[in-house]
Amino acid sequence: MHSSIIAVLGAGSWGTALAKVLAENGHQVRLWARNPLMAERSQRDRVNARYLPECILPDDVMITADLSVAVAGADQIWFVLPTKALGPFLPEFLDLAGPQVSPHALIVNAAKGFERGTGRRISELFASADQAGKLSTHPFVVVSGPTFAHEVATGKPSAITVASQNMAAAETVAAHLRNPRLRSYPTNDVGGVELAGGLKNVLAIAAGVSDGFGFGANARAALITRGLAELMRLGAAVDARPETFMGLAGVGDLVLTCTDDQSRNRRFGLKLAQGYGPDEALAAIGQAVEGIGAAEEGQRLAERYQVEMPIVHAVHQVLYDGVTAREAVGQLLAREPRHHEL
Repeated sequence: MHSSIIAVLGAGSWGTALAKVLAENGHQVRLWARNPLMAERSQRDRVNARYLPECILPDDVMITADLSVAVAGADQIWFVLPTKALGPFLPEFLDLAGPQVSPHALIVNAAKGFERGTGRRISELFASADQAGKLSTHPFVVVSGPTFAHEVATGKPSAITVASQNMAAAETVAAHLRNPRLRSYPTNDVGGVELAGGLKNVLAIAAGVSDGFGFGANARAALITRGLAELMRLGAAVDARPETFMGLAGVGDLVLTCTDDQSRNRRFGLKLAQGYGPDEALAAIGQAVEGIGAAEEGQRLAERYQVEMPIVHAVHQVLYDGVTAREAVGQLLAREPRHHEL
């Protein structure tokens, strides 16, 4: 495999971890940070002091705050931005998508979530933003799966899903990620991978609430299983493949996010169980909690496709309707089982 030039847009923990892996795999990486001071400091010290302070960045990672420099001539352009920041950022990027962006570049999204207010998946958000068709010839690739940034950055064994309707593009990105410590598996089920990656954060909030109330391992296992059933029902409604939800992007990511306190969404749920309001809990976490927005969009999708998603609905009630976490749990437990939801 030849060495590629890869732009990674977003210097949070996940963007930095991916930049490190891609550089260690032999590629030239340009890591873009919006904050010029942070970029300058990280370039000088070879470390992202805010998000991954214990990881030294390889020499093949260049950190810059100049977006034009980051994307110019890149073979792959990775978007690793919080979902809420992506919509406002895309017009800025598309202004460069003429002379600076290579006509052969792959567009890769490694964030999870939905556009706020519409429920659109990120691939749909890209398509909608690109009215002039500047990216129409660029294959779109999604990277998702059960991966905490710190563990990937420090070389702990991990596995990930790479999805694109263009299987050659999926294979290319998967090959660029793959090494003896990181397994990567290509698929063409973009919709299923995006749905699973976006909605598992909502279920992780519910798992945090359950554990915060001390309900135990049995309840956690039941919640994960019933949450997976909700994901699969919605997936069926949009023609996603069932095996996607039974794989790394589905049950793998769901189990990881629901059971480990590295998950911000799970920790957010724990705070709700301790009596924090949503705003207080978010302030206590101090970073983006993607499940908050995803709960609103998950509820919107459930209504649009007329799919029963009681756990997603319960989380939505807590976050947006003033229902307490304890009241929402009580309503879930009092709910009559329905055979069609199996």
